[in-house]
Amino acid sequence: QVQLVESGGGLVQPGGSLRLSCETSGFTLSYYAIGWFRQAPGKEREGVSCINSYDVISYADSVKGRFTISRDNAKNAVYLQINSLKPEDTAVYYCATTHEFWCSDTVTAFTVWGPGTQVTVSS
Repeated sequence: QVQLVESGGGLVQPGGSLRLSCETSGFTLSYYAIGWFRQAPGKEREGVSCINSYDVISYADSVKGRFTISRDNAKNAVYLQINSLKPEDTAVYYCATTHEFWCSDTVTAFTVWGPGTQVTVSS
């Protein structure tokens, strides 16, 4: 069974950093694309970053230069390093897979999701 579980969220002050983890199981991570998404209260879920099976990476314009996605296939994990956090980064962060080698700009292309981890940026 394909599963993803996020961790690493928390309460952090503006300007701080967090490293989110997405632990995967039930499939060979190296074959598939993993995306990170976030959803703030009252807003639609938005894509933040994605890494495909060839390690081609994309970022939303709003996070370029602050967020870094990486993967460790040996540990079946994908990470999202978040620096220079802003209050507007407050959201539930999710990882998901298209269960294909490619990433997608469409949220619905991601078919398996983790439960999410809360990130709150506040002083």
